[in-house]
Amino acid sequence: MKNNNILIQCSVVFLMTWIRSFSTIAQAQESRTIPDKVHHAEPLYNDLVRDLGARKGEKEFNIGTDITRMRKMDEYGYLMEYEFAPMDRLGLEVETDFVYSKSKVNGIASSNALERLRLSSQYSFYVSKKHATTLAMGYTQIFNFVEGGTAFNPFFVAAKSWYSNWHTLVYTGPEIAYHYKSGKTQMNWQINTSFHYTLPQTDHFIGLEVNQQVESGSLETTLRPQVKLGINDKLAIGMAVGFPVGSREETISSFFRLIYQL
Repeated sequence: MKNNNILIQCSVVFLMTWIRSFSTIAQAQESRTIPDKVHHAEPLYNDLVRDLGARKGEKEFNIGTDITRMRKMDEYGYLMEYEFAPMDRLGLEVETDFVYSKSKVNGIASSNALERLRLSSQYSFYVSKKHATTLAMGYTQIFNFVEGGTAFNPFFVAAKSWYSNWHTLVYTGPEIAYHYKSGKTQMNWQINTSFHYTLPQTDHFIGLEVNQQVESGSLETTLRPQVKLGINDKLAIGMAVGFPVGSREETISSFFRLIYQL
């Protein structure tokens, strides 16, 4: 219990230090000019904390649902996200994940629970309109209520736009999970790559998101072709279909996201 309390305190201190590290920059933006920003297509499933090159005052609310069919159960995941930019190029996000597991096995009950709470930050430290490129770093603190633990997830993002309508993006970093009950620490590495084409003069896109995870020497890959439709300047909807590569447990999954710019 003592080790658990120390770990939780360290998590809080890390988050506070991360946010305070930008306070001096925020004060310097009182009399600011509008900073450069490059448009990048953002993946639907593993989305970003905020737009790359975020501008102060931007806000967004997301609702999503993920349906995964497995041999022993079906999982229905629901998420709610609120993300905002308190200063130029810095995005913050609060996300809650709920899961309903419908059992297919006699004697095993179905369950419904708040699965995770995610607190994230992301800072775009390089924005170049000339090269149509943005680089960012970020951090996510994950509190896992179902399994009883916490996870530390620093990450790096690199994105580039090609000929205005073609977009590539790489999101990568380790996720270090700590389980309270066993006291064990486990690490996996995430590599998420996306390729998108935006229709000219619209907010619509089609693309492919490749979600990969390296854990215990094995590589798990899920391909997610996706489409996004911009309804108007504030509202958009997106859908992705997941095809696991080499997984015997999971089958085809689907994901839907509603995006509203505040």
